[in-house]
Amino acid sequence: MAPSAISEPTRPEGPILTKSLATAGETAVGNNSTNNGLSKVITDMMGNWDAFTFSPIRESQVSRAMTRRYFADLDAYAESDIVIIGAGSCGLSAAYTLGKLRPDLKIAIVEAGVAPGGGAWLGGQLFSAMVMRKPADAFLRELGVPFEDEGHFVVVKHAALFTSTVLSKVLQLPNVKLFNATAVEDLITRKSDDGEGSEVRVAGVVTNWTLVSMHHDDQSCMDPNTINAPVIISTTGHDGPFGAFSVKRLVSMKQLEQLGGMRGLDMQSAEDAIVKNTREIVPGLIVGGMELSEVDGANRMGPTFGAMALSGVKAAEEALRVFDLRKSQNAL
Repeated sequence: MAPSAISEPTRPEGPILTKSLATAGETAVGNNSTNNGLSKVITDMMGNWDAFTFSPIRESQVSRAMTRRYFADLDAYAESDIVIIGAGSCGLSAAYTLGKLRPDLKIAIVEAGVAPGGGAWLGGQLFSAMVMRKPADAFLRELGVPFEDEGHFVVVKHAALFTSTVLSKVLQLPNVKLFNATAVEDLITRKSDDGEGSEVRVAGVVTNWTLVSMHHDDQSCMDPNTINAPVIISTTGHDGPFGAFSVKRLVSMKQLEQLGGMRGLDMQSAEDAIVKNTREIVPGLIVGGMELSEVDGANRMGPTFGAMALSGVKAAEEALRVFDLRKSQNAL
């Protein structure tokens, strides 16, 4: 069989979002580029390394440059509009969608791992290619990620190409801040009196350094920090060391009777269910991606990632749908 043609990263005919999502941070090398594609500044360095030296710096300048900005971010995002728990493919897709549609909102992403991306750096069984069933190819086109068209599904040559692309675009958004190596240890809650059938409304997250969270059993008195926000999107994946965190916490708070438990692998039904059922579980908390399977008892889909990307888009849509109401409640 002849190899499939590589698709050009063009816009889909029917945009998946309600507004045009122009790519953020796109710049051109322009006249500074040379015939071989590298800038003149870089090519001038090549072959002249004996005379090469970096600009002078004092070590304290490095420390201050990092800490000043980080603590400024902690201060700025202590009151956020939306917090996304988990920077896997679903969380990053949600952040991209929200950041493009609502540049006026402050969006904080809290990721327990040092490296964002979750399980989307590789395909199944540590293979490199990423499979996405259509129509999730619309999100790839939105990002400008090339792929091979196989009819009902498409293949990205390496999962890291998708993951690094969406991550880079999210990090370029001026209204999004990623706090990685940071764990969510609890949820901030308020008594719910809005008649929606829930005893609590989620009003933020409780955070700590991941390394601190992992050592609560052998150290004493390591209190956490907090971020207030009217809407939380939880995309922490299926049950595991940090997985399904928010919904397991809802069970322990008796806001969910029990977890539904993820069912066996069935790609045909699993992906539709995850996207369609991405929703607000209790006031202020939207759950998407594989964390949702632990609530609904949905099937797992294994190494096909379209549901993760489009569940993120749906989570963003749900967040914007309830945002004004939750914001007004959060002010009380």
